[in-house]
Amino acid sequence: MGTLPGVIDHVGLDPQAAAGLHVDLDWLPYRSNFRDPVIARRAIDAQGHPLAHGEIAIDLAQVDQARFEAQVTEALRSLRAGSTNQDPAYVRLDQEFKPLRESVIWQFNRLFWQRLNEWQSASGRGSEAVPGETSDANNPQSIEDNVADFWTLLRDLDARGQLPAEIFALEIGVGTGERAAAWLDRFKELDEQCGGLYYSRLRFLLGDYSPATLEAALAAVHRHAPIVAVLSLDALNPFKTLSFLRFKILYIHLTNVYDNLPFDEMVRRGEGLYLVEVRPYLDAAAVQRLTTEHARDAEQLTDTMKRLLEGGPEAVHQDRAKGVAFWRCLWHALRLEERLRAVDPAESDHLPSGLSRSYLEDLLAGAPADARFQLSRGAAESFANTVPLLHPRGFLQVQDVFVTAMDAYRQEFSGPGKVDGSIVSSVNGALLRAVASRAGFDVHFAPFRYRAGSRTSVLYTTPRD
Repeated sequence: MGTLPGVIDHVGLDPQAAAGLHVDLDWLPYRSNFRDPVIARRAIDAQGHPLAHGEIAIDLAQVDQARFEAQVTEALRSLRAGSTNQDPAYVRLDQEFKPLRESVIWQFNRLFWQRLNEWQSASGRGSEAVPGETSDANNPQSIEDNVADFWTLLRDLDARGQLPAEIFALEIGVGTGERAAAWLDRFKELDEQCGGLYYSRLRFLLGDYSPATLEAALAAVHRHAPIVAVLSLDALNPFKTLSFLRFKILYIHLTNVYDNLPFDEMVRRGEGLYLVEVRPYLDAAAVQRLTTEHARDAEQLTDTMKRLLEGGPEAVHQDRAKGVAFWRCLWHALRLEERLRAVDPAESDHLPSGLSRSYLEDLLAGAPADARFQLSRGAAESFANTVPLLHPRGFLQVQDVFVTAMDAYRQEFSGPGKVDGSIVSSVNGALLRAVASRAGFDVHFAPFRYRAGSRTSVLYTTPRD
Protein backbone atom coordinates (compact mmCIF):
# COMPACT_ATOMS: atom_id res chain seq x y z
CA MET A 1 0.00 0.00 0.00
CA GLY A 2 1.40 3.40 -0.92
CA THR A 3 1.95 6.00 1.78
CA LEU A 4 0.00 9.25 1.70
CA PRO A 5 3.12 11.48 1.68
CA GLY A 6 4.51 9.46 -1.23
CA VAL A 7 1.29 9.76 -3.19
CA ILE A 8 1.12 13.50 -2.52
CA ASP A 9 4.64 13.93 -3.88
CA HIS A 10 3.79 11.80 -6.91
CA VAL A 11 0.75 13.90 -7.78
CA GLY A 12 2.68 17.13 -7.35
CA LEU A 13 0.17 18.84 -5.08
CA ASP A 14 1.02 22.44 -4.30
CA PRO A 15 2.92 22.56 -0.95
CA GLN A 16 0.55 25.19 0.46
CA ALA A 17 -2.47 23.06 -0.46
CA ALA A 18 -0.79 19.95 0.94
CA ALA A 19 -0.17 21.78 4.21
CA GLY A 20 -3.92 22.47 4.47
CA LEU A 21 -4.93 18.93 3.60
CA HIS A 22 -6.84 17.01 6.25
CA VAL A 23 -6.87 13.21 6.09
CA ASP A 24 -9.92 11.61 7.73
CA LEU A 25 -9.62 7.91 8.56
CA ASP A 26 -12.86 6.04 9.29
CA TRP A 27 -13.98 2.48 9.76
CA LEU A 28 -17.56 2.44 8.50
CA PRO A 29 -19.46 -0.30 10.36
CA TYR A 30 -22.31 -0.49 7.84
CA ARG A 31 -21.93 -3.06 5.07
CA SER A 32 -23.78 -0.66 2.79
CA ASN A 33 -23.18 3.08 2.95
CA PHE A 34 -22.91 6.20 0.82
CA ARG A 35 -19.12 6.34 0.57
CA ASP A 36 -16.50 5.14 -1.87
CA PRO A 37 -13.31 3.83 -0.23
CA VAL A 38 -11.51 7.13 -0.85
CA ILE A 39 -13.26 10.45 -1.41
CA ALA A 40 -12.23 14.08 -1.67
CA ARG A 41 -14.02 16.93 0.05
CA ARG A 42 -13.55 20.49 -1.15
CA ALA A 43 -14.10 23.37 1.24
CA ILE A 44 -15.90 26.60 0.34
CA ASP A 45 -16.60 29.75 2.31
CA ALA A 46 -20.07 30.87 3.41
CA GLN A 47 -20.58 32.66 0.06
CA GLY A 48 -19.58 29.61 -1.98
CA HIS A 49 -16.05 30.67 -2.94
CA PRO A 50 -13.39 27.90 -2.94
CA LEU A 51 -11.02 27.70 0.01
CA ALA A 52 -7.45 26.50 -0.29
CA HIS A 53 -7.81 23.52 2.00
CA GLY A 54 -9.70 20.26 1.60
CA GLU A 55 -9.95 16.72 2.88
CA ILE A 56 -9.26 13.17 1.84
CA ALA A 57 -11.58 10.69 3.60
CA ILE A 58 -10.60 7.02 3.67
CA ASP A 59 -12.88 4.18 4.77
CA LEU A 60 -10.46 1.56 6.03
CA ALA A 61 -13.19 -1.09 5.94
CA GLN A 62 -13.40 -0.78 2.14
CA VAL A 63 -9.76 -0.15 1.22
CA ASP A 64 -8.33 -2.48 -1.42
CA GLN A 65 -4.54 -2.45 -1.12
CA ALA A 66 -4.07 -2.98 -4.85
CA ARG A 67 -6.17 0.07 -5.74
CA PHE A 68 -5.40 2.34 -2.78
CA GLU A 69 -2.63 4.43 -4.35
CA ALA A 70 -4.63 5.04 -7.52
CA GLN A 71 -7.71 6.04 -5.54
CA VAL A 72 -5.80 8.49 -3.36
CA THR A 73 -4.02 9.88 -6.42
CA GLU A 74 -7.35 10.52 -8.13
CA ALA A 75 -8.80 12.15 -4.99
CA LEU A 76 -5.80 14.48 -4.73
CA ARG A 77 -5.98 15.38 -8.40
CA SER A 78 -9.66 16.23 -8.08
CA LEU A 79 -8.89 18.52 -5.13
CA ARG A 80 -6.19 20.22 -7.18
CA ALA A 81 -8.63 20.62 -10.07
CA GLY A 82 -11.21 22.24 -7.82
CA SER A 83 -13.83 19.55 -8.15
CA THR A 84 -14.42 16.37 -6.16
CA ASN A 85 -15.81 14.34 -9.05
CA GLN A 86 -14.15 14.56 -12.48
CA ASP A 87 -14.89 11.10 -13.91
CA PRO A 88 -17.12 11.59 -17.00
CA ALA A 89 -18.45 8.05 -16.56
CA TYR A 90 -20.14 9.06 -13.31
CA VAL A 91 -23.77 10.18 -13.39
CA ARG A 92 -24.75 13.01 -11.10
CA LEU A 93 -28.34 12.58 -9.97
CA ASP A 94 -28.51 16.21 -8.86
CA GLN A 95 -26.44 19.09 -10.14
CA GLU A 96 -26.57 21.02 -6.89
CA PHE A 97 -24.91 20.41 -3.55
CA LYS A 98 -27.43 20.50 -0.70
CA PRO A 99 -27.34 20.11 3.09
CA LEU A 100 -27.82 16.49 4.05
CA ARG A 101 -31.33 17.21 5.40
CA GLU A 102 -32.42 18.17 1.86
CA SER A 103 -30.75 15.27 0.09
CA VAL A 104 -32.65 12.84 -2.11
CA ILE A 105 -31.75 10.02 0.30
CA TRP A 106 -34.69 11.01 2.50
CA GLN A 107 -37.10 10.56 -0.41
CA PHE A 108 -35.70 7.05 -0.80
CA ASN A 109 -36.15 6.50 2.93
CA ARG A 110 -39.78 7.55 2.81
CA LEU A 111 -40.47 5.38 -0.25
CA PHE A 112 -39.05 2.40 1.63
CA TRP A 113 -41.44 2.76 4.55
CA GLN A 114 -44.40 3.49 2.28
CA ARG A 115 -43.73 0.44 0.08
CA LEU A 116 -42.25 -1.80 2.75
CA ASN A 117 -44.06 -4.98 1.66
CA GLU A 118 -42.73 -4.75 -1.89
CA TRP A 119 -39.14 -4.27 -0.73
CA GLN A 120 -39.42 -7.16 1.72
CA SER A 121 -40.97 -9.44 -0.86
CA ALA A 122 -38.09 -8.77 -3.24
CA SER A 123 -35.43 -9.12 -0.56
CA GLY A 124 -36.84 -12.36 0.83
CA ARG A 125 -36.51 -11.01 4.35
CA GLY A 126 -39.32 -10.79 6.88
CA SER A 127 -40.33 -7.56 8.52
CA GLU A 128 -38.59 -8.61 11.71
CA ALA A 129 -35.34 -7.86 9.86
CA VAL A 130 -36.23 -4.22 9.27
CA PRO A 131 -34.46 -1.94 9.90
CA GLY A 132 -31.82 -4.02 11.72
CA GLU A 133 -30.76 -7.63 11.97
CA THR A 134 -32.08 -7.84 15.54
CA SER A 135 -33.96 -5.40 17.72
CA ASP A 136 -33.56 -4.70 21.40
CA ALA A 137 -37.16 -3.47 21.31
CA ASN A 138 -38.54 -6.97 21.77
CA ASN A 139 -36.39 -8.11 24.69
CA PRO A 140 -38.85 -9.87 27.06
CA GLN A 141 -37.21 -8.78 30.31
CA SER A 142 -36.98 -5.19 29.13
CA ILE A 143 -40.69 -5.21 28.29
CA GLU A 144 -41.63 -6.79 31.61
CA ASP A 145 -39.64 -4.19 33.55
CA ASN A 146 -41.15 -1.40 31.48
CA VAL A 147 -44.67 -2.59 32.23
CA ALA A 148 -43.80 -2.82 35.93
CA ASP A 149 -42.55 0.77 35.95
CA PHE A 150 -45.73 1.96 34.24
CA TRP A 151 -47.85 -0.04 36.66
CA THR A 152 -46.09 1.61 39.61
CA LEU A 153 -46.94 5.01 38.14
CA LEU A 154 -50.60 4.05 37.73
CA ARG A 155 -50.86 2.76 41.30
CA ASP A 156 -49.31 5.94 42.66
CA LEU A 157 -51.67 8.17 40.67
CA ASP A 158 -54.62 6.00 41.73
CA ALA A 159 -53.64 6.24 45.38
CA ARG A 160 -53.57 10.04 45.08
CA GLY A 161 -56.92 10.17 43.28
CA GLN A 162 -55.21 11.56 40.16
CA LEU A 163 -55.57 8.66 37.72
CA PRO A 164 -57.66 9.63 34.66
CA ALA A 165 -60.68 7.54 33.71
CA GLU A 166 -58.97 6.68 30.42
CA ILE A 167 -55.31 5.68 30.53
CA PHE A 168 -53.57 6.65 27.30
CA ALA A 169 -50.32 5.06 26.08
CA LEU A 170 -48.68 5.63 22.70
CA GLU A 171 -46.10 3.79 20.64
CA ILE A 172 -44.58 5.67 17.69
CA GLY A 173 -42.86 3.67 14.97
CA VAL A 174 -44.48 0.32 15.67
CA GLY A 175 -42.37 -1.99 13.50
CA THR A 176 -43.90 -5.46 13.30
CA GLY A 177 -46.15 -4.83 16.31
CA GLU A 178 -44.32 -7.58 18.20
CA ARG A 179 -43.23 -5.28 21.00
CA ALA A 180 -46.70 -3.75 21.41
CA ALA A 181 -48.26 -7.22 21.55
CA ALA A 182 -45.79 -8.44 24.17
CA TRP A 183 -46.23 -5.25 26.21
CA LEU A 184 -50.03 -5.56 26.17
CA ASP A 185 -49.86 -9.27 27.02
CA ARG A 186 -47.74 -8.54 30.07
CA PHE A 187 -49.89 -5.58 31.11
CA LYS A 188 -53.06 -7.68 30.93
CA GLU A 189 -51.41 -10.52 32.86
CA LEU A 190 -50.32 -8.16 35.64
CA ASP A 191 -53.73 -6.51 35.69
CA GLU A 192 -55.47 -9.87 36.14
CA GLN A 193 -53.10 -10.76 38.97
CA CYS A 194 -54.01 -7.53 40.73
CA GLY A 195 -57.78 -7.76 40.37
CA GLY A 196 -58.48 -6.18 36.98
CA LEU A 197 -57.78 -2.56 37.90
CA TYR A 198 -56.59 -0.87 34.73
CA TYR A 199 -56.62 -2.99 31.57
CA SER A 200 -60.18 -2.10 30.60
CA ARG A 201 -59.34 1.59 31.02
CA LEU A 202 -56.23 1.43 28.87
CA ARG A 203 -56.27 3.11 25.45
CA PHE A 204 -53.19 1.96 23.58
CA LEU A 205 -52.36 3.93 20.42
CA LEU A 206 -50.11 2.68 17.62
CA GLY A 207 -48.75 5.47 15.43
CA ASP A 208 -46.80 5.23 12.16
CA TYR A 209 -46.95 6.75 8.66
CA SER A 210 -46.46 3.44 6.85
CA PRO A 211 -49.80 1.79 5.98
CA ALA A 212 -48.11 -1.61 5.63
CA THR A 213 -46.52 -1.29 9.04
CA LEU A 214 -49.78 -0.28 10.71
CA GLU A 215 -51.58 -3.19 9.08
CA ALA A 216 -48.97 -5.67 10.34
CA ALA A 217 -48.96 -4.14 13.83
CA LEU A 218 -52.75 -4.26 14.10
CA ALA A 219 -52.71 -7.94 13.19
CA ALA A 220 -50.05 -8.60 15.84
CA VAL A 221 -52.17 -7.06 18.62
CA HIS A 222 -55.51 -8.51 17.46
CA ARG A 223 -56.21 -10.13 20.83
CA HIS A 224 -56.22 -6.65 22.39
CA ALA A 225 -58.28 -5.05 19.62
CA PRO A 226 -60.94 -3.47 21.91
CA ILE A 227 -58.39 -1.22 23.61
CA VAL A 228 -56.09 -0.53 20.62
CA ALA A 229 -56.30 2.13 17.91
CA VAL A 230 -53.96 2.67 14.97
CA LEU A 231 -53.17 6.16 13.74
CA SER A 232 -51.39 7.44 10.67
CA LEU A 233 -48.96 10.04 11.96
CA ASP A 234 -45.63 11.60 11.10
CA ALA A 235 -42.98 10.95 13.73
CA LEU A 236 -41.67 14.48 13.14
CA ASN A 237 -44.92 15.97 14.45
CA PRO A 238 -47.11 13.59 16.49
CA PHE A 239 -48.84 16.59 18.07
CA LYS A 240 -50.41 17.53 14.72
CA THR A 241 -52.42 14.30 14.73
CA LEU A 242 -52.92 13.95 18.48
CA SER A 243 -53.44 17.54 19.66
CA PHE A 244 -56.75 16.47 21.24
CA LEU A 245 -54.65 14.43 23.71
CA ARG A 246 -52.49 17.31 24.91
CA PHE A 247 -51.34 16.66 28.50
CA LYS A 248 -53.21 13.31 28.57
CA ILE A 249 -50.79 10.54 27.54
CA LEU A 250 -49.09 8.82 30.44
CA TYR A 251 -46.56 6.79 28.49
CA ILE A 252 -44.94 7.28 25.07
CA HIS A 253 -42.41 4.86 23.62
CA LEU A 254 -40.23 4.86 20.50
CA THR A 255 -37.62 2.36 19.31
CA ASN A 256 -35.22 2.99 16.42
CA VAL A 257 -37.22 5.95 15.15
CA TYR A 258 -34.96 8.91 15.90
CA ASP A 259 -32.04 7.29 14.05
CA ASN A 260 -34.18 7.22 10.88
CA LEU A 261 -35.15 10.92 10.85
CA PRO A 262 -33.45 13.69 8.81
CA PHE A 263 -30.36 15.37 10.19
CA ASP A 264 -27.54 17.67 9.20
CA GLU A 265 -23.86 16.95 9.60
CA MET A 266 -21.29 19.47 10.72
CA VAL A 267 -17.53 19.39 10.82
CA ARG A 268 -15.28 21.24 13.23
CA ARG A 269 -11.69 21.76 12.21
CA GLY A 270 -9.91 23.86 14.80
CA GLU A 271 -11.63 27.22 14.85
CA GLY A 272 -13.53 26.50 11.64
CA LEU A 273 -17.09 25.17 11.55
CA TYR A 274 -18.53 23.67 8.36
CA LEU A 275 -21.83 22.30 7.16
CA VAL A 276 -21.59 19.09 5.12
CA GLU A 277 -23.26 19.44 1.74
CA VAL A 278 -23.85 16.45 -0.53
CA ARG A 279 -24.64 15.63 -4.14
CA PRO A 280 -25.86 12.15 -5.18
CA TYR A 281 -24.11 10.24 -7.96
CA LEU A 282 -23.58 6.79 -9.46
CA ASP A 283 -20.12 5.49 -10.30
CA ALA A 284 -19.22 3.96 -13.64
CA ALA A 285 -19.81 0.37 -12.52
CA ALA A 286 -23.29 1.24 -11.21
CA VAL A 287 -24.19 3.07 -14.40
CA GLN A 288 -23.12 0.04 -16.44
CA ARG A 289 -25.18 -2.29 -14.26
CA LEU A 290 -28.31 -0.13 -14.39
CA THR A 291 -28.11 0.34 -18.16
CA THR A 292 -27.45 -3.31 -19.03
CA GLU A 293 -29.45 -5.20 -16.39
CA HIS A 294 -32.39 -2.79 -16.26
CA ALA A 295 -32.42 -1.46 -19.84
CA ARG A 296 -31.96 2.18 -18.87
CA ASP A 297 -30.15 4.89 -20.81
CA ALA A 298 -27.48 6.58 -18.72
CA GLU A 299 -28.81 9.99 -19.77
CA GLN A 300 -32.27 9.11 -18.41
CA LEU A 301 -31.24 7.80 -14.99
CA THR A 302 -31.91 11.08 -13.20
CA ASP A 303 -35.42 11.42 -14.67
CA THR A 304 -36.12 7.75 -13.97
CA MET A 305 -35.09 8.21 -10.33
CA LYS A 306 -37.47 11.15 -9.99
CA ARG A 307 -40.35 9.11 -11.40
CA LEU A 308 -39.55 6.28 -9.00
CA LEU A 309 -39.57 8.57 -5.97
CA GLU A 310 -42.78 10.31 -7.02
CA GLY A 311 -44.81 7.34 -8.24
CA GLY A 312 -43.18 4.19 -6.90
CA PRO A 313 -41.85 1.13 -8.77
CA GLU A 314 -44.81 0.98 -11.18
CA ALA A 315 -43.88 4.45 -12.45
CA VAL A 316 -40.60 3.13 -13.89
CA HIS A 317 -41.73 -0.26 -15.21
CA GLN A 318 -45.06 -1.81 -16.18
CA ASP A 319 -43.91 -5.00 -14.47
CA ARG A 320 -43.89 -3.88 -10.83
CA ALA A 321 -41.41 -6.60 -9.82
CA LYS A 322 -38.93 -5.23 -12.35
CA GLY A 323 -39.59 -1.72 -11.04
CA VAL A 324 -38.77 -2.90 -7.50
CA ALA A 325 -35.59 -4.58 -8.79
CA PHE A 326 -34.52 -1.28 -10.38
CA TRP A 327 -35.31 0.59 -7.15
CA ARG A 328 -33.21 -1.83 -5.09
CA CYS A 329 -30.30 -1.69 -7.51
CA LEU A 330 -30.36 2.11 -7.64
CA TRP A 331 -30.50 2.42 -3.86
CA HIS A 332 -27.57 0.08 -3.26
CA ALA A 333 -25.51 1.92 -5.89
CA LEU A 334 -26.26 5.46 -4.68
CA ARG A 335 -23.26 7.44 -3.43
CA LEU A 336 -22.92 10.93 -1.98
CA GLU A 337 -20.26 13.38 -3.10
CA GLU A 338 -19.40 15.70 -0.21
CA ARG A 339 -18.09 19.20 0.31
CA LEU A 340 -17.69 21.43 3.36
CA ARG A 341 -19.26 24.88 3.46
CA ALA A 342 -18.02 27.28 6.12
CA VAL A 343 -20.79 28.40 8.46
CA ASP A 344 -21.24 32.12 8.91
CA PRO A 345 -21.29 33.03 12.64
CA ALA A 346 -24.73 34.62 12.25
CA GLU A 347 -26.23 31.75 10.28
CA SER A 348 -28.90 29.58 11.91
CA ASP A 349 -30.72 27.85 9.01
CA HIS A 350 -28.98 24.58 9.84
CA LEU A 351 -30.26 24.61 13.43
CA PRO A 352 -33.43 22.76 14.46
CA SER A 353 -36.49 24.98 14.82
CA GLY A 354 -36.53 26.91 18.08
CA LEU A 355 -32.80 26.66 18.82
CA SER A 356 -30.50 29.64 18.61
CA ARG A 357 -26.82 29.79 17.75
CA SER A 358 -26.05 29.89 21.46
CA TYR A 359 -27.18 26.27 21.79
CA LEU A 360 -24.76 25.23 19.08
CA GLU A 361 -22.02 27.11 20.89
CA ASP A 362 -22.90 25.21 24.08
CA LEU A 363 -22.60 21.92 22.18
CA LEU A 364 -19.26 22.92 20.71
CA ALA A 365 -17.94 23.85 24.14
CA GLY A 366 -17.97 20.13 24.94
CA ALA A 367 -16.72 18.97 21.54
CA PRO A 368 -13.16 18.16 20.46
CA ALA A 369 -11.38 20.57 18.11
CA ASP A 370 -11.48 17.99 15.31
CA ALA A 371 -14.83 16.24 14.93
CA ARG A 372 -17.70 15.45 12.60
CA PHE A 373 -21.12 15.26 14.24
CA GLN A 374 -24.83 15.11 13.58
CA LEU A 375 -27.28 17.88 14.26
CA SER A 376 -30.21 15.52 14.75
CA ARG A 377 -32.82 18.05 13.71
CA GLY A 378 -35.46 15.40 12.96
CA ALA A 379 -35.07 13.82 16.40
CA ALA A 380 -35.11 17.26 18.01
CA GLU A 381 -38.27 18.22 16.11
CA SER A 382 -39.96 14.94 17.00
CA PHE A 383 -39.09 15.33 20.67
CA ALA A 384 -40.35 18.91 20.83
CA ASN A 385 -43.61 17.89 19.11
CA THR A 386 -44.16 14.85 21.34
CA VAL A 387 -43.63 16.01 24.93
CA PRO A 388 -46.65 18.41 24.88
CA LEU A 389 -48.79 15.26 24.73
CA LEU A 390 -47.48 14.01 28.07
CA HIS A 391 -49.62 14.02 31.18
CA PRO A 392 -47.90 16.06 33.96
CA ARG A 393 -46.81 12.74 35.48
CA GLY A 394 -46.26 10.95 32.17
CA PHE A 395 -42.93 10.01 30.64
CA LEU A 396 -41.31 9.55 27.23
CA GLN A 397 -38.99 6.60 26.66
CA VAL A 398 -36.81 6.24 23.56
CA GLN A 399 -34.60 3.27 22.72
CA ASP A 400 -31.97 4.15 20.13
CA VAL A 401 -28.26 4.57 19.49
CA PHE A 402 -27.36 7.88 21.14
CA VAL A 403 -24.15 9.84 21.27
CA THR A 404 -24.52 11.30 24.73
CA ALA A 405 -21.29 13.34 24.84
CA MET A 406 -19.83 15.41 22.01
CA ASP A 407 -16.34 14.08 22.65
CA ALA A 408 -17.54 10.60 21.62
CA TYR A 409 -17.89 11.73 18.00
CA ARG A 410 -14.15 11.50 17.45
CA GLN A 411 -14.07 7.86 18.55
CA GLU A 412 -16.25 6.17 15.93
CA PHE A 413 -18.23 6.70 12.74
CA SER A 414 -21.79 7.71 13.58
CA GLY A 415 -23.51 7.50 10.19
CA PRO A 416 -25.27 7.73 7.92
CA GLY A 417 -25.40 4.14 6.77
CA LYS A 418 -27.81 2.04 4.76
CA VAL A 419 -29.78 -0.72 6.47
CA ASP A 420 -31.89 -2.61 3.98
CA GLY A 421 -33.72 0.16 2.09
CA SER A 422 -33.57 2.78 4.82
CA ILE A 423 -31.15 5.15 6.53
CA VAL A 424 -29.66 4.86 9.98
CA SER A 425 -27.39 7.10 12.06
CA SER A 426 -26.52 7.78 15.67
CA VAL A 427 -28.61 10.43 17.44
CA ASN A 428 -27.06 13.49 19.06
CA GLY A 429 -28.19 13.08 22.66
CA ALA A 430 -26.38 16.24 23.72
CA LEU A 431 -28.60 18.22 21.34
CA LEU A 432 -31.73 16.60 22.76
CA ARG A 433 -30.71 17.77 26.24
CA ALA A 434 -30.85 21.35 24.97
CA VAL A 435 -34.23 20.80 23.30
CA ALA A 436 -35.62 19.13 26.42
CA SER A 437 -34.45 21.97 28.62
CA ARG A 438 -36.41 24.48 26.54
CA ALA A 439 -39.49 22.26 26.83
CA GLY A 440 -39.24 21.99 30.61
CA PHE A 441 -37.80 18.47 30.82
CA ASP A 442 -34.59 16.77 31.78
CA VAL A 443 -33.46 13.80 29.70
CA HIS A 444 -31.47 10.91 31.11
CA PHE A 445 -29.62 8.14 29.29
CA ALA A 446 -29.19 4.62 30.60
CA PRO A 447 -27.40 1.74 28.87
CA PHE A 448 -29.59 -1.07 27.61
CA ARG A 449 -28.65 -3.68 30.21
CA TYR A 450 -30.56 -6.64 28.80
CA ARG A 451 -28.13 -7.70 26.08
CA ALA A 452 -24.36 -7.81 26.34
CA GLY A 453 -22.67 -5.65 23.74
CA SER A 454 -25.79 -3.71 22.81
CA ARG A 455 -25.15 -0.20 21.46
CA THR A 456 -28.68 0.84 22.43
CA SER A 457 -29.27 3.45 25.11
CA VAL A 458 -32.57 4.35 26.71
CA LEU A 459 -33.61 7.99 26.91
CA TYR A 460 -36.29 8.86 29.43
CA THR A 461 -37.71 12.16 30.55
CA THR A 462 -38.50 13.72 33.90
CA PRO A 463 -40.29 17.08 34.23
CA ARG A 464 -38.24 19.94 35.60
CA ASP A 465 -39.35 21.40 38.92
